[in-house]
Parts: sequence; C-alpha cells; structure tokens
Amino acid sequence: MENKVVELDVREDLKNKLEPFQKIMSAVAELDANDVFILHAPFKPIPLFGVLKAKGFEYKAEEIEKKHWKVIFTKRGAAK
Repeated sequence: MENKVVELDVREDLKNKLEPFQKIMSAVAELDANDVFILHAPFKPIPLFGVLKAKGFEYKAEEIEKKHWKVIFTKRGAAK
C-alpha cells in the first residue's frame, strides 16, 4: 500500500491575514502511519512542531528562500 502525501501551502492565507491552523489540522487528521504532510509557510512554524509531535509526527524543516519554508512531517509508524 502506497503512503499518502498531502501538500499544503499556507503562505497566501497568512499574507491575507487568515489563520491556517484549522486547515492544517484537517489535512493531517486523515493521515496514517508513514504518510507525509508537506507544509509551505512564510516562516519556520516552530509552534506547530510541538502540536504535530504530540500527534505522532516527526519533521524536517528547510528554508527554500526568504519567506518560504518547506516542512516535511512524517507520521511515525507503529512498530510491527
């Protein structure tokens, strides 16, 4: 079974002063073990790291360019 990848860019939402937290939480709610969530944001979303870690995600953040961060969250799988 192939892992699901969900990609979300919230840069435009934040530019328009819209809070993307619910959109992000909706995107990750359906993810299973080893699925991937890719977030594009205008800054390193440090507060989100703790929230998603508590939901079982690991992350890797990379600054693509000024005001563009790409964060790859991977849902930890259950040991089998």
